[in-house]
Amino acid sequence: MRNFIISIFLFCAFLKGIAQNASLGNVTIAQLEEKRHPKDSTSAAAILYSNIALNLSSNGNSQKTTTKKIKIYKSEGYYLSNIAIYFAAGKLSYVHIVSAFTYNLVDGKIVKTKLKPENEFIEKNNTSYWIKKIAFPEVKEGSIIEFQYTEEGGFSTLYNWNFQENIPVNYSELKTIFPDAFVFKKNLKGFFAPKITSKVANTYNYIATETSYVFQNLPAMKEEAFVNNIDNYRTGITIELERISVPGQFYKTLSSDWTSVAKTIYDFDSFGTELNKSGYFEEDLKVLLEGKTAANAKITAILEYVKSNVKWNQHAGYSCEKGVRKAYKEKIGNSADINLMLTAMLREAKLKANPVLISTRSNGIAFFPNLNAFNYVIAAVESGDEMILLDATDPFSAPNVLPLRDLNWIGRLIRKDGTSESIDLAPKKFAADNVAIDYTIEAGGRIKGKVRCQYTEHKAMDCRNNFEKTKEDAYLDDLENKYGKIEISDYSRSNEKDVLLPAVESFSFTSTNFCELIGDKIYIKPMLFFANTKNPFKQETREYPVDFGFPFLEKYNISIRIPEGYALETIPVGGVVAMDEDLGVFRYNIAVIDNTLQLLVSHQINSPIVSKEQYVILKDYYKEMIAKQTEKIVLKRI
Repeated sequence: MRNFIISIFLFCAFLKGIAQNASLGNVTIAQLEEKRHPKDSTSAAAILYSNIALNLSSNGNSQKTTTKKIKIYKSEGYYLSNIAIYFAAGKLSYVHIVSAFTYNLVDGKIVKTKLKPENEFIEKNNTSYWIKKIAFPEVKEGSIIEFQYTEEGGFSTLYNWNFQENIPVNYSELKTIFPDAFVFKKNLKGFFAPKITSKVANTYNYIATETSYVFQNLPAMKEEAFVNNIDNYRTGITIELERISVPGQFYKTLSSDWTSVAKTIYDFDSFGTELNKSGYFEEDLKVLLEGKTAANAKITAILEYVKSNVKWNQHAGYSCEKGVRKAYKEKIGNSADINLMLTAMLREAKLKANPVLISTRSNGIAFFPNLNAFNYVIAAVESGDEMILLDATDPFSAPNVLPLRDLNWIGRLIRKDGTSESIDLAPKKFAADNVAIDYTIEAGGRIKGKVRCQYTEHKAMDCRNNFEKTKEDAYLDDLENKYGKIEISDYSRSNEKDVLLPAVESFSFTSTNFCELIGDKIYIKPMLFFANTKNPFKQETREYPVDFGFPFLEKYNISIRIPEGYALETIPVGGVVAMDEDLGVFRYNIAVIDNTLQLLVSHQINSPIVSKEQYVILKDYYKEMIAKQTEKIVLKRI
């Protein structure tokens, strides 16, 4: 039954004739003369026409055809003339280029240049997939390129189609033809609604439903700061096979809700069977856990052991690649090999451990129940009322400190009996920067001081990864430039590898770049290079939620010694800026003790996700915070 269903999944075809749309070859002088997009003058290119049609035939014939016409306005859009089509490795006949042309206007006439054989090649650098690449000839500003290609056997349980691009789209259409024996779920996402038409036909010797989704004049997707994955908001459609009903033969229901999705995945040999394998780590585990009885001690020991002994090969997936035994022996594996192994070891240690299916940030938010909604698996231990989340793919992860790629809304925990439940992946603890600065202002405007930075939770993970990937000399060069070309000396680190302790770095510094001398006065921003000076939220309105990844707290304890012969003339006024709805708070306290200025500053964001409706609150908060952080103290010679 499974093999039969999988073979059905491979059936996908375009309706013959649909691809011969009037758009093909219908390039006009007016289109070639157009210098800029009429609704987006800044765009380097635009999709004039896009069409894809899906046909699942009842006899197993499968084909997919894509047709596209693109206008290049500026040289920045040349990259669109290089097309890459991914397909299963080894299937040389999978992709067929039907037509590909470049159109230019030369001396008032349309010149059509055909794709040459040397501009079409296959890249075979991966054992899982190959890439068909097309490089269009004679592309210049004003060109129009058009192409059509077919893909054989390209249908799976799920099909994702994005209508909206990073450039304007004048017209985009999806047509599907599905036999009534196959029932599909169709989920639309994004901010725009299509024109949908549907009809039942019997022109293919079987009853089928033809559906068309048409969008016109879609704006380009715009980049914004602190966006999780912009594709989450891109207008598109997800189509998934929900059930198969062949009269007189069989009836099969597939993933219709999250529970059935989780159970289906658990039943895969590459998931549940691998999770339940034993006989490859038990002896090592006995030695590792000797003398350890507390749950937290066991969890930490097992997590550190797996991180240290099995390296992640950078491949995501909830299905094992090598298999847990081979990965354990060869000390390398994908995310499923590693984290299912981790789960099994935690269970062997008598802990209540289960795998958690998640969708990484690059894969997008799992909006709708389907088998491809998830692309990764982590581990969870239920300890009393606490759910402890673990990922052994990152050498600097810790209990409930997951790599940023994992922090993507919700996951799905699967228990041994096949039941499952939703798990919130958002961190509960603040990731903190605790910074102590002690510096002296000299009469000539030079500053000399010391800094100690202590990082916790996800801030510590980021810090340790930066330490790991950058040599110290290069790291210090970057730090000096980042902090306004200061000179650093006496640099040191501690707790580089111990993830249960804060990561710490300290250094001495000197600089002549922060004091402004005017007459007998010295002007200086007391937070120096730690002051936020630019508001990352500049646009008036926001299209997408703001995603900080995790809640965080930045605290600064600053001591400033005033030079002899000077007195404080002006200092900033302390204050508090609190956002509505408990989104965050900024505190600024300042005091003078003898010839020393003491400053306590904190910036706290309570929610990792800020909705677009709350954007104005956040923007105004940052504006007030930056204004306060950039206020100057004034010293006057006495």
